[in-house]
Amino acid sequence: MKNFDITIIGAGLSGPLMASYLSEKGYSVDLYESRVDMRKNIDKSGRSINLALSARGIKALKDINLFNSIKKNLIPMKGRMIHSLDGKRSLQLYGKNQNEVIYSISRSFLNISLLNHVEDKKNITMSFDHKLTDVDFEKKKINFGKKKINFNRIIGADGFNSMLRNCILKETDLKFRSEQLGHGYKELTIPVSESGNYLMEPDSLHIWPRGKFMLIALPNTDKTFTCTLFAPLKGSNSFEKINTSKEISNFFKTEFPDTVALMPNLIKDFISNPVGKLSSIYCEKWNYKDLAIIMGDAAHAIVPFFGQGMNASFQDCTVINNLIDENSSDLSSAFKAFGTEHVPNGHAIADMALENYVEMRDSVNNIEYKKYRELELFLENKFPNRFIPRYSMVSFNEIPYSEVYRRGEIQSGIIKDFLSGKISKTIRDEEILNKLNPLLNEKIR
Repeated sequence: MKNFDITIIGAGLSGPLMASYLSEKGYSVDLYESRVDMRKNIDKSGRSINLALSARGIKALKDINLFNSIKKNLIPMKGRMIHSLDGKRSLQLYGKNQNEVIYSISRSFLNISLLNHVEDKKNITMSFDHKLTDVDFEKKKINFGKKKINFNRIIGADGFNSMLRNCILKETDLKFRSEQLGHGYKELTIPVSESGNYLMEPDSLHIWPRGKFMLIALPNTDKTFTCTLFAPLKGSNSFEKINTSKEISNFFKTEFPDTVALMPNLIKDFISNPVGKLSSIYCEKWNYKDLAIIMGDAAHAIVPFFGQGMNASFQDCTVINNLIDENSSDLSSAFKAFGTEHVPNGHAIADMALENYVEMRDSVNNIEYKKYRELELFLENKFPNRFIPRYSMVSFNEIPYSEVYRRGEIQSGIIKDFLSGKISKTIRDEEILNKLNPLLNEKIR
């Protein structure tokens, strides 16, 4: 049996991407997936959950020469369309202008595109319906139940419930912890109009912020919107309390009245679609010796409120690829470096995603938040080489997440001092520059 250079567990989004990176470096890659080949079981309607693609993910897709071929299936979103309870709507741009956008993309379309992309590469093999059951790291053998294989090095891209992570945990302490948010989500749909068009503006991510819960909607290429209700699992206005047709109808008429006419199948979808739970995963290291690494959701699953789950996983692939180059193709050193050096970035984006949930469901409609956001954009225009809003650093740049968090704390302090009057308007520029001193000599673009 051929002994591949690298075995990857998981053929979701990041597994094939990582395989493509490695293939271009000349490594032979064996890619295993526990599920059947999704290309043979695709929903005939072509509909699926959609994701937000931004700079980090785009960088990786460009690196493997896939971005241009999928570009026509991306829907640009220039900002958040805020839906108030009284029916009023307001657009909040993501960036300093309408050219700074994130993209809505179908998860299944992107996954299929990645699988097709790697299928014809001579040094990549793919095997489906192979569920990992055990790994013998000493003998370097992987057990898939139906067969056992040898391995040289192994990468776990097998998601939130990673079996490879579980196997590593039997051998060493990763300081693994899973923190539940206490909130869940349910997916709904806004269909296409009778004339075949979108029922809302497709160039925005729509948000109905309601304090402790919210509804969002992302556009699909078939002119529908995928909606997601995020709410507590228990308590008032929770999934525990909203179950019957009457409860569902009353809840939406009270909290999201402008959506009722847009969702004719609301009650049916609400009752039939499951409630998903939201958790963050933290590990203090992502490698086992120089034999195995975990990446993506297996290492740092995050809640979806910064739209960075996929982008962070794709950036993992880019980081591993770069570390192999930096270590002169020494996989042992590259694996060890990834397992420790990149960890703070996973923790940082997990924390920022949690903070962004509060912002999306509550702060966006707050007058103080709007003042804060206006000042952010003012400072970016005033000091373009020293100040970038945190959202822009995350979504439109490739700055390490831990560095984004550090810079964001400094910048937030400046804005709060200005809004509270601690920075006087008369000598504002000098004072702001002094406070920006920690960033003065650091390149941020």
